[in-house]
Amino acid sequence: MPTGIALRDVRAQLFDAAERVLLLHGPSALTSRAVTTEAGVAKGVLHRHFTDFDDFLAALISDRSKRVSAQAEELLAAAGTGTVVDNLTTVLTSLFTSVAVGIMSLIIFRDELRARLKAAHPSGIPLLSTAGEMISSYLVAERTLGRLSPSADIDALGLALIGSGHLLFAARSEDPSGSVSRVVAGILAGSLR
Repeated sequence: MPTGIALRDVRAQLFDAAERVLLLHGPSALTSRAVTTEAGVAKGVLHRHFTDFDDFLAALISDRSKRVSAQAEELLAAAGTGTVVDNLTTVLTSLFTSVAVGIMSLIIFRDELRARLKAAHPSGIPLLSTAGEMISSYLVAERTLGRLSPSADIDALGLALIGSGHLLFAARSEDPSGSVSRVVAGILAGSLR
């Protein structure tokens, strides 16, 4: 006789619970017990689907990187519309008000997670690498449309935008969204046409 209720898309349910814990309580509160409690499932459910908690976190980061890839299509479609500063401000604010800042803290402080991610993604941190590719593709499109200088250093601009966005959101307890536009404008000042 079954003892429980069949769970649908357990991985997504656990990932969403982890995101809620990160947003409400921060990375230091993210434990397997906190995730399963938030998801309303037994602790064993997480360990039935993942070898350990770092395996779960690596899968969470991979899943959230895929979400950034979906954002990339929207940003690329915005090329040539609105202003470059507004488009980048919107995407950076969306990126860093999500779980990205909490995930970066996890990567910094969890050695085993960092090692797993490096083995699977030797070219960088999955979430930030994906975000960097998104911004670079957008900047190339804007340069092709003539809204950025032909000599604009796309790689340097992308790194400056990602790094500054992360620092703005990681360093403050209040929402720094208002500062993002000013910083983006400053970074792009010499490249906008």
